[in-house]
Amino acid sequence: MGSVQHHCCPQPKMGDASAHRPWPRPPRPALLLVPLLVVAGVMPSDGGASCPVLCTCHNQAVDCSGQRLFSVPPELPVDTRNLSLAHNRIAAVPPGYLTCYRELRVLSLRNNSLVELPAGLFLHAKRLAHLDLSYNNLSHVPAGMFQAAHGLLRIDLSHNPGLRRVHPRAFQGLAQLRDLDLSFGGLAFLSLEALEGLPGLVTLQIGGNPWVCGCTMEPLLKWLRNRIQRCTADSQLAECRGPPEVEGAPLFSLTEESFKACHLTLTLDDYLFIAFVGFVVSIASVATNFLLGITANCCHRWSKASEEEEI
Repeated sequence: MGSVQHHCCPQPKMGDASAHRPWPRPPRPALLLVPLLVVAGVMPSDGGASCPVLCTCHNQAVDCSGQRLFSVPPELPVDTRNLSLAHNRIAAVPPGYLTCYRELRVLSLRNNSLVELPAGLFLHAKRLAHLDLSYNNLSHVPAGMFQAAHGLLRIDLSHNPGLRRVHPRAFQGLAQLRDLDLSFGGLAFLSLEALEGLPGLVTLQIGGNPWVCGCTMEPLLKWLRNRIQRCTADSQLAECRGPPEVEGAPLFSLTEESFKACHLTLTLDDYLFIAFVGFVVSIASVATNFLLGITANCCHRWSKASEEEEI
């Protein structure tokens, strides 16, 4: 992801004489540049920093979407609440990028080229409520990825086709999370532990994944039926890709009867029957070997007798 750390823009200190020094009056021709600076989006904002080039800033919202950016803007107004970096070509976010922007409420990185995010990216984003990471190339969600972002209400991880693993502690500490979208990824299995720590979860989108509906899927389905209140919009999209006997079946159509074989238990009669069958098979095996031995011996004697008669 790169080793370059992101740092806040230094602000003038109260004791700095330059902070109180009156600015020289600009020459009259410079006034003609003001409209051009506004159009270019580089005029200072209320947050004390300039609006990034190719972005627009208004009412603590910074919109850099659809600008074909290959990297995140180096500096943003420190009071930014809504940041959109959607529909670009961003492949990496520097470590500590969000450290300065503690007022951030909404972050969209939708439709970029992200493969992973640096550890601790959301460590200071305590007010972040909505996070959109959809349409990227994320391959896994590690433990503590959203650490300290306890205010998250919605996380969108949909349409990451390479997303094959979600760590059991990926969403640890997100007690307020209400909406989680994991649809249209590459998930074949999702640990129940990853969801049990989300008491506020209301909507879970999991359709469009290649789910393997074996015995390991039963705890998750049982939890979903008991906890999720609104899953109707997604239930038709969630299908089993395996094992072959349930391939194509809607995930939520599976019942306890579907997992009956997972709870197969043997009674005393079953054990006695198995022991009896084993005993019979053993006797049959001994008898068969005995008969084969006698037959071989007789054949050998008959062959020897025939040779003596010929002599």
